[in-house]
Amino acid sequence: MRKVKQIFKLYSEGVSKRKISLQLGISRNTIVKYIDFFKRYQLTGYEVSAMTLEELDRLFKSDQKPKPEQLVILEKYFPYFDKELRKTGVTKELLWQEYYTKHPDGYKLSQFRYWYREWTKEVSPVMHFTHKAGDKLFIDFTGKKLSIVDKHTGEIQDLEVFVCVLGSSQYAYVEACESQKKEDFMACVENALWFYEGVPQALVPDNLRAAVSKSSRYEPRVNADFADFAEYYETAVLPTRAYRPRDKAIVENAVRIIYTRVFAPLRNQTFHSIAELNKAILEQLKKHNAMSFRGREYSRYSLFKEIEKQALKPLPEKRYEIKRQSRATVHKNSHIYFSKDKHYYSVPYQHIGKRVKVIYSESVIEIYHQNELLTFHARERQKYSYTTIKEHMPSHHRFVSEWSSEKFIDWASQIGVYCHTMIIEILDKKQHPEQSYKSCLGILHLAKKVGKQRLDNACKRALDYNSYNYNMIDRILKNGWDELDEEDTEASIDIPNHKNIRGSHYYK
Repeated sequence: MRKVKQIFKLYSEGVSKRKISLQLGISRNTIVKYIDFFKRYQLTGYEVSAMTLEELDRLFKSDQKPKPEQLVILEKYFPYFDKELRKTGVTKELLWQEYYTKHPDGYKLSQFRYWYREWTKEVSPVMHFTHKAGDKLFIDFTGKKLSIVDKHTGEIQDLEVFVCVLGSSQYAYVEACESQKKEDFMACVENALWFYEGVPQALVPDNLRAAVSKSSRYEPRVNADFADFAEYYETAVLPTRAYRPRDKAIVENAVRIIYTRVFAPLRNQTFHSIAELNKAILEQLKKHNAMSFRGREYSRYSLFKEIEKQALKPLPEKRYEIKRQSRATVHKNSHIYFSKDKHYYSVPYQHIGKRVKVIYSESVIEIYHQNELLTFHARERQKYSYTTIKEHMPSHHRFVSEWSSEKFIDWASQIGVYCHTMIIEILDKKQHPEQSYKSCLGILHLAKKVGKQRLDNACKRALDYNSYNYNMIDRILKNGWDELDEEDTEASIDIPNHKNIRGSHYYK
């Protein structure tokens, strides 16, 4: 109908029939037929241009001869056939057999195919393929953008608009996002899968950079992260061929409809956040999906619920997390240092000194050596802390790892008040845990040699010196300073005051 309007517009402007034929790619006989039709109804160029496509279509149909009764009966079956063909294993020949059993005087198979093909062109001129339920999800971004306005500065931010359509039901999902970058693109695809509550057999994206790292007519190279995403959801990625718009005609047509049914209703509204805009988009999208197809008695949503939803594969228990990687070296304490979070994670001690690959997501840390998974940990973000699996440590390290601050403090409290205080001071120095535990262990073991009382007195003497370490306490005990009276230690020697004596300021 669009070309019909163009024919009469060009003819009214004085363009010859030959030039119209060359310009529109339509035979001269067909052009003559349409021009004669408009002349017969005495329509002007202005009247034809003002008519809608539906009005033109009705006008042409009213001029045609009435349809044969056989065709009228057959066309009543077409909406039913259209739904049935989307089911796995259903063919046109099978449906014709059902029809012919009920109507032996009806059309043969070849005529059946012809009239069904003509009906599909009439009700759906863009889509010529009948996609099986649950088979493909077609993905694209719109050329035009939506925008939000900053409340405080009034700055306008343009947003990309993601559109995807299930092939069989044409059930659509639309979402606004900041960019077409990999993270935003994959988040939109994932949101769509959870919106549909299932996973199709294949994802069909355009050749955008976030999905395809290298386009090819035969073997396009899918982006590694998007391929991992597809593997997680147990689906395939089938990028469309470059410069082949018919490969994604269904989503291209959906984009044009979305401009009318989503963009247009929102054109005079102002939004201040992406979440607010997406909420409004979903409201318009709900109306779009609930509208009946032209020439059919069912909508995208009803077709999805009736046929396609049960054909989708189930979703995994949790959403996908994008994985990134870095490198690290296994330290002598059987841990690697993950610099992003400033946290330590244990690795089997057999790999001490080796260079390993760290693959991490928002919740998991995986450690590999030469493509072999050594271990994995739940991701922690506490700075300078350790996440340790006991079996990763060598035997002497395991002994240390079994200790905790609470155990040392309880042990020290059984020896004496000053020993208890000394142990707390050492643990509060925020040294490496293993280093602190060794100092505590050395001090507490001295009780076996000298007894609890002498050790507690030695701790008191070290506290007076503000010295919190094993060596000082051991030195006090060896020299017997723990047994000296307070008066003896406080006795001072009178030193004459003269200019050769250096004061404490000399060492500052």
